[in-house]
Amino acid sequence: MAFRSNEMVKKIMKKIGGDKNLEAGVKESLKKCLPDRKVVMGRAHRGIFAGKHIQFGNNVSEKGGNKTRRNWKPNVQEKRLFSYILDRHIRVKVTTHAIRCIDKAGGIDEYLLKTPYKKMDTEMGLLWKAKIEKMYEELGGMQVLFFPQEEETKLADEFKQMRIEKTVSRRDARREAYGWSPKHEQIEEGSEDVERTHHDELAANS
Repeated sequence: MAFRSNEMVKKIMKKIGGDKNLEAGVKESLKKCLPDRKVVMGRAHRGIFAGKHIQFGNNVSEKGGNKTRRNWKPNVQEKRLFSYILDRHIRVKVTTHAIRCIDKAGGIDEYLLKTPYKKMDTEMGLLWKAKIEKMYEELGGMQVLFFPQEEETKLADEFKQMRIEKTVSRRDARREAYGWSPKHEQIEEGSEDVERTHHDELAANS
């Protein structure tokens, strides 16, 4: 469960082949970006815990004052958070404290951009923060074009037609895969007609 920034530096140095491949001052700047917490849970590497980790203490009995060692684990939930920069949902394990921090920041993108690297004490948090920052820089360099209302309506109709065609193609592919034939449709229509006439007869008799 032990997790120290020095161990992370050793892993990084091992992957890049040692200090010889680094320029002067890069290693010191890398240490400043790494989290400064001494202990982090093992499962916290795979989520965003916002500083909440396992705690240790004692259970004290009321009569004798006997102490028994125990621990407190954080409330971890698996959530789907929408990222506007990535334009998709991110499935990640977060604590309830992290959910409140994300809501207060205004979303997962704003939380990752505002939180400094030293407070992002998990490997997944560092990974998503670096990815979001890179995408944010790329989006900042793009040009934004505004279309007239007629062209926007035309594009919306084209996208709607594309979705309909995609749905129809998927339906046809499923029918071919499961051996569907036009006879099935005729049988279904015939059963609907029989039910409709039976309902009409009951209504007339009543």
